[in-house]
Amino acid sequence: MTRKLWSSTAAIVAAAVLLAAAVALSLVPQPASAASLVRVTNFGTNPTNLNMYVYAPDTVAARPALLVMIHYCTGSASAVHNGGGRDFVTAADRNGYVIVYPEATRDGHCFDVSTQNALRRNGGSDSTGIMSMVSYARQRYNVDPERIVVAGISSGAMMTNVLAAEYPDVFSAGSAFAGVPAGCFATTDGSMWNSQCSGGTLLKTPQQWGDQARAMYPGYTGRYPRMQLWHGTNDTTLAYPNFGEALDQWTNLHGVSRTPASTDQPQSNWTRTRYGATGVVEGISAQGTGHDVPTAGMVGYAITFLGLDRPPTGTTTTTTTTTTTTPPPSQGCSVKAAVNAWNTGLTETITITNTSATAVNGWKLQFTLPGGQTITGGWSATYSPATGQVTATNVNYNAQIAPSAQVSIGFQATHTGNSGPADGFTLNGVRCSAA
Repeated sequence: MTRKLWSSTAAIVAAAVLLAAAVALSLVPQPASAASLVRVTNFGTNPTNLNMYVYAPDTVAARPALLVMIHYCTGSASAVHNGGGRDFVTAADRNGYVIVYPEATRDGHCFDVSTQNALRRNGGSDSTGIMSMVSYARQRYNVDPERIVVAGISSGAMMTNVLAAEYPDVFSAGSAFAGVPAGCFATTDGSMWNSQCSGGTLLKTPQQWGDQARAMYPGYTGRYPRMQLWHGTNDTTLAYPNFGEALDQWTNLHGVSRTPASTDQPQSNWTRTRYGATGVVEGISAQGTGHDVPTAGMVGYAITFLGLDRPPTGTTTTTTTTTTTTPPPSQGCSVKAAVNAWNTGLTETITITNTSATAVNGWKLQFTLPGGQTITGGWSATYSPATGQVTATNVNYNAQIAPSAQVSIGFQATHTGNSGPADGFTLNGVRCSAA
C-alpha cells in the first residue's frame, strides 16, 4: 500500500471515528468543570518533536493514577480528548486521575511503531518522547507508580502494545482499540506502513511474537502489563487476524494458556475471552464492527480493566507481602451472582457492591459452591479451594471498593448436574445481602 493510499484510508477512518464520537458526545450532558486540556513544553528528551498535553481534573487524588491516552492517525490530543476518549475524561473528573496525551506532529500524525529506533527501549523515537512525558507527570502530580496505564486507538493502539513491551516495568496495564502485535509494523525501508501486517497476513507462533516483544527490552525477566485488546470483525484497515496474533503475543508474554479461562458476552455483539486464572489478558471481539472503535460502552469496560474506576481516597499504599483489610459494617455489602451454564460447564459472574459509607481496602469474599461444582479458572480474583466453601481474594488492581462502588469477578467451573449459583456470601467476614 502506498503512503498516499495509507494517508487517504487513515483520513477516512479518522473522520468516521470523529463523526461518531461527536454525535455520541452531543447526546450526553457534560459535567461542569474548570479543568481543561493544557499543553506542556520542555518536558524532557523528545527526539521526534511530539507535543504533550495534560488533563488534570479539578480535584486530583493525592496519589493519582496516570493514563497515557494515544490518538489515531490524522488525530490529535484534542480530538481524542473530546471524541472517542471522552469517557476517560469523565471518569478522571470523578476519580481524580491524570491523563497525558502525546500528539504526533509528522505528516499524517501517525506514531512511529515501525523503525528500528521505535522498537527498542530508549531507542530515540516516539516512545522515548512519550516516556519523558510519563516521567514529567509522575513528578508533577505525585503519581502512584503502581497505577500507570496506557490506552490507544488504531496507531495509538499499536503504540500501546509497543510501550507495554518496551517498558513493562512502568506500565501496569494497557487497553488497545484496533491495534496489532508489538513489532508487527516493523519495516526496513524507511516506510512507516507495513501492508503485510495491516492486511492480517503476517502470522507467527505465540513464542515468536513473545520473543519479538521481549527483544524490545533484552534481559528483562519481570512481569508484563495486563493487556486488554479490542477488535472489530469487519476491520479492513488493520485486519481482524491481528486480534488473534496479539492475543498470541500477550498470552505468551504472561506464560498463560492460549485457551480462554472464561468466555462471555458483555454486549450482544461482543465476545470477551479471558486468559490466565486472574484474567491478565482479555480480548473483546466486536461482531460486525469495523475500524471505528471505541464504540458505545467500550471505554467503560476499559476503565474498569485499567483500574481507573477508583474514586480519590487519599494516598494509596501497596505491599507485596501483606494486605490490611477494612471490613464494612454489618449489612454493608450486597452480592449479585449470575450463571451461564451449558452441558457440564458454567461461568459465574459475581458483582460485589459496598453498601456502607466506609471504603473496603483489601477483601476476601467467601461463598459456598453447590455440590458437584469445581472451579477450573477465574478472573479478577484468586480462588481457593476449587470446591465447597471457596475464598476469592482481590488482585492488586481491585483491592479497594469505595462506598457505593462495585467490583465484578467471576469463574469458570464444571458441574455434575447442579448449575445453580453460589450462595452464603460474606465479605471480610460480614454477611452480604442478595442484590
